[in-house]
Amino acid sequence: MITWMQRHKKYLIITIWISTIAFVGAGFVGWGQYSYGDKAGAVAKVGNIEITMGELQKSYSRLYSQYNKVFQGNFDEEKAKSFGLQDQALNQLTNQALILNLAESYDLTVSDTELLKDLMTQEAFFKDGKFNKSIYKETLSRSNLNTKEYEDDVKKQLLIQKVLALLPVKQSDGEAAIINTVMNIADKIEYKVLDDSNLSVDTSDSALKPFWEMKQQDFMTEVSYELKYIKQERITKEHTQEKIDSHYAENRNHFKDVDGKILSKDVAHSKILDELNAKATKDMALRGYIAYKKRKLSDGVEVKTALISKSNNPFNQETIEKIEGLSIVSPFLKPLNVDGEYFTFELIKINQSVTKSFEEAKASVLPLFITTQKREKLFKLAKDMQDSFTGIKTDFITNQDTSKITALSLQEGNEFLVQLFNSSSKKGSITLQNEKVILYNILEQKLLDNSNISDDSIVKIKSSIFNAGLIKNLNSTYKTEIFIQGQ
Repeated sequence: MITWMQRHKKYLIITIWISTIAFVGAGFVGWGQYSYGDKAGAVAKVGNIEITMGELQKSYSRLYSQYNKVFQGNFDEEKAKSFGLQDQALNQLTNQALILNLAESYDLTVSDTELLKDLMTQEAFFKDGKFNKSIYKETLSRSNLNTKEYEDDVKKQLLIQKVLALLPVKQSDGEAAIINTVMNIADKIEYKVLDDSNLSVDTSDSALKPFWEMKQQDFMTEVSYELKYIKQERITKEHTQEKIDSHYAENRNHFKDVDGKILSKDVAHSKILDELNAKATKDMALRGYIAYKKRKLSDGVEVKTALISKSNNPFNQETIEKIEGLSIVSPFLKPLNVDGEYFTFELIKINQSVTKSFEEAKASVLPLFITTQKREKLFKLAKDMQDSFTGIKTDFITNQDTSKITALSLQEGNEFLVQLFNSSSKKGSITLQNEKVILYNILEQKLLDNSNISDDSIVKIKSSIFNAGLIKNLNSTYKTEIFIQGQ
């Protein structure tokens, strides 16, 4: 029995592990607990549902906080980037949007009565053991939320719960026994951790240059753009009361408090002036653009020059994206807003990408060369030592005993055990994401007599598998469009 499980556990453990991660990491009902409205337009659209930048930022912040707790305060932006945290945040929101599209297709909704019932159970808004409206508003205000935004998001979560409740998952006879069996396979192992910290590399030009010659096309100069431009600075002017009154009357929905209520004209006065000045600045910039194109600029307007590229861009991301769309035949770009000021650009020349010389590329090539050489040496060392190493011996461990792999951090130990219990080889090596190599030899194997999987856990695991299949199906039904770079 144990021999059979050892031979086939790769497939069993993969199924359970992926399902558990899916459930714990992206549980449907917990997604996007707070929605913060459209802070900067849509970053994605799934079917009929738009995802805003505000929602993405807050989803990212929530995930960052969760990881920071796991890492006991030692999580940072570099780790967040290596974990693909933005992708995780966006994936959670797009999966949520897929479920909401399904709800819409069946005309499912959440009533105000259902919303109120849920709010009345949220202890964050309790006073003396009961829901308190003042506490509710104060709590949301401290989080820079208005009640409409929060309640709209609560309705989303309730709607997701309602959809999934229509697709119940139950435990079948014998499933707990099967999963307990798989989860209780225990190995007694000997392992040794190898890393490249003590490996040396010849970094002389004679060693480095052949490596560069094979990879020249990976080390190119950037495309750069020679530009001329004029700048329209912010305009601040006096506005007549009539103009102020007229602008407020036409645009009063622009001026709201945190609860979404329209501000009075007096309270919104400074914001009205800001909008009027911004409009005046844009109008003047457009006049300058027309004059520039016709070569009829006033004598006092200064035409400046700039050389920009993706890595050398003193303006903003939109600028380089728009400049890339220009040509010598059509060289003018309409005024772009950069921090409240407007710039009108004229393309003079495009400097195409060319291969860097060895000296130009050397600083960029060297780190890649060192990493590549150390990796090759480390793999060779692991291969040479695999059959005759002396390492740390463990007691019987399961794939849950991360803390017993004392030579590795918890994260590394978890990664090692996942791969170890997916392997069908008695001995071998495992490479971690951080390039450490772990030699291992399974000395003994047995089945532990533990029963630690509850009926509720079985249902959760099965639900996560079902939910993953549902998301896959919905992905083929509803079109997903991503509007932000790098996705």
